[in-house]
Amino acid sequence: MLFSESMKKTSDFQNVYKNGKSYANKYVVLYVWENQSSFNKLGISCSKKIGNSVVRHRFARLVRETYRLHENVFNSGLNIVIVARACARDASYFDIEDSIMRLAGKARITKNGGEV
Repeated sequence: MLFSESMKKTSDFQNVYKNGKSYANKYVVLYVWENQSSFNKLGISCSKKIGNSVVRHRFARLVRETYRLHENVFNSGLNIVIVARACARDASYFDIEDSIMRLAGKARITKNGGEV
C-alpha cells in the first residue's frame, strides 16, 4: 500500500503554486510538483467563495475519498494541490472524481502514463 499525508503548511502550498505545473477544468485546478520523497502529499484548497464551511468540507471529503480510492494509480514522490472552482459547489462525487482523474491523466502523474 502507498503512503500519503496531507499538506498543512502555507509554505508547502506556496511552493507548489510557484514551482509546480497546473492543470484545470470545470470543477478543479490541479497543481503538481515533485517532492523528492517516496510518498505523496495531498493539499486541498477551497475558498469561502465556494460556500459555507459545510460546502467546503464536503468538497474536501470528496477529494480525499477520490484520492484514497485511486491512490494506487498515482506515481509517488509528488506534492499535489487540488483547488476548488466555483462550479464544484454543486458537483457530485462522480463529477469530482472524473475531474481529478482526467487532470491526473493530463498531468501524466498516473502509472499508466496518462490514460485513466
